[in-house]
Amino acid sequence: MSDYDIFASIYDFEYDELEEDIPFYRDLALAAQGPCLELGCGTGRVLIPVAKAGVDVVGLDLSPAMLHVAREKVEALPLAVQARIRLVEADMRDFDLPGEQFNLVYIPFRAFLHLLTTEDQLQALATIRRHLRPGGRLALNFFNPRIDVIAPRMTRRDATPFLERTTDLFAGERLIQWAWSRYDPFTQIIENELIYDRVAADGKLVERVYRRLVARWIYRFEAKHLFARAGFTVEALYGDFAGRPFERETDEQVWVLKRTEDEGRKTVDGG
Repeated sequence: MSDYDIFASIYDFEYDELEEDIPFYRDLALAAQGPCLELGCGTGRVLIPVAKAGVDVVGLDLSPAMLHVAREKVEALPLAVQARIRLVEADMRDFDLPGEQFNLVYIPFRAFLHLLTTEDQLQALATIRRHLRPGGRLALNFFNPRIDVIAPRMTRRDATPFLERTTDLFAGERLIQWAWSRYDPFTQIIENELIYDRVAADGKLVERVYRRLVARWIYRFEAKHLFARAGFTVEALYGDFAGRPFERETDEQVWVLKRTEDEGRKTVDGG
């Protein structure tokens, strides 16, 4: 069971305003001029705009519940757009799409950070590389782990979660999100525990959902070494989705990589 299964019904409510990465991945997909693969496609937030732009795309996710929501959204699209989309339930570490290779694989919204060990990261990159055509590209983004942001969150918070945000739903309902988080600089692990209260217009609690989310942050040069070891060349590192340079104060690492045919990488996945 994926950590996202229990979250699927409210995912789109929380992230309905997250759009800044969509043009970036859509433009890369258009430039690829061939089939694309999205890993961690979730409910189709990026996948559907890519297909609407005219690109054939396979969306892969570990969570059946998230894919169920995506499937419902795809079925409501025009038939021509539906025909460009295929959804697959699988793990990005070891998926197998026999006979298929792609011009572009992309992993939006920091989904790669759910791989908590170097072994998992390398296994995923090796699997991705096998599914890329020679010269194909991999694009993905992480947050930039700035010490000034991490340091205040290195100690365990009080047992009472803090109010993170509220979202207006339908029929006067609100979604109230409470959160607790801790950053461990030794393991580079982020632990997040979240509570979602769906509250009716009369103030009565309709539903409460608990969610635990764990990720591992990756530093810039750690990532660069990881990609080289897995057989990728860095084409670009941006500080945001508009293509601005990566600098000390930027919040995002936006990577564009190219599959290389270096003999030295045979130690990663057997060549």
